[in-house]
Amino acid sequence: MAAPPPAGVYVPVPTFFTSKKAANYNAIAAPLDLETQAAHSLHLAKSGITGLVVLGSTGEAVHLTNKERFEVLSSVRKAYDNAGYKDYPIIAGTAAQNIEEVVDQLRSAKEAGCQWGLCLVPGYFAGASTQDGIIQWFTAVADQSPIPVMVYHYPGVSNNVRVVPSTYATLSKHPNIVGCKLSHGDVSYHAQIGASPKIDHTKFHTFTGLGQQLLPVIALGCAGTIDGTAGFFPKSVVHLYRLSVKNQPTDEEVKERRLLQYKVSSVEEIVVKFGTVGIKEAVSRILGMGDRDGTRLPLAGGIPGGDKEWESWKEVIGDLDAVEKSL
Repeated sequence: MAAPPPAGVYVPVPTFFTSKKAANYNAIAAPLDLETQAAHSLHLAKSGITGLVVLGSTGEAVHLTNKERFEVLSSVRKAYDNAGYKDYPIIAGTAAQNIEEVVDQLRSAKEAGCQWGLCLVPGYFAGASTQDGIIQWFTAVADQSPIPVMVYHYPGVSNNVRVVPSTYATLSKHPNIVGCKLSHGDVSYHAQIGASPKIDHTKFHTFTGLGQQLLPVIALGCAGTIDGTAGFFPKSVVHLYRLSVKNQPTDEEVKERRLLQYKVSSVEEIVVKFGTVGIKEAVSRILGMGDRDGTRLPLAGGIPGGDKEWESWKEVIGDLDAVEKSL
């Protein structure tokens, strides 16, 4: 059987596009900014992040052509190789619904140097989809994929399609399905998957898509998080993970990780409220990378309310920024 991605903290990175100030800027489809893409990826690796998800929901995968997908994936791998990060974990996202297209994207991802694929559960026909149909869809993808795949369940972008815990237990038996990302707040489902005795957790890793529940889900057997906030406060989320996996923490560590989870959870509300738009705004304002409103249509204009809205988050951002600078 294929191996799952190592346990830890992963970042679903945004895809960077050229600035509005650039001579080649195009308002309809801004060109890729591969230089900033590489700089952000390297910053995360140097900050202790375990690996990346490239071209997930945060990466606006649905806004890119297949040619652009390959350019982004291969440029990140090249940046890591050139900087001495050989074999750094890269998970390539897919969001297509057609099995053949998904498999083509996974083949291209392997060619670009990615070790795993993260496949969004098809949700166009969510109301009519059955658990058996979802199992058959992922089985067909995994049978043909040249790299191991993970199940990506994000109801918010896939028509609230349901995937019940027993479906994960069935899919975990496939030799080329090695994990899942759960981008929802149902902690009971995290428990029923991450702690399930019907799943071999050495071969199938469960990741939460929300760092705001990292501490509790680690206790339930999850392997870590694929978290948007880690894209702009990486050291803080990594530190929380390291505290969370301690089996015999001191009293001080118990207090520290509880308070740090509170701070991460508070900042994570930006991600929950604004999604990709909020992450890009935060990466731009906090790290100085990319435009604040550097998304492709129909996403436009940055976070609603602009500076005034950002000001309302000043206290919680300041609290976590102080932690980040102390690490």
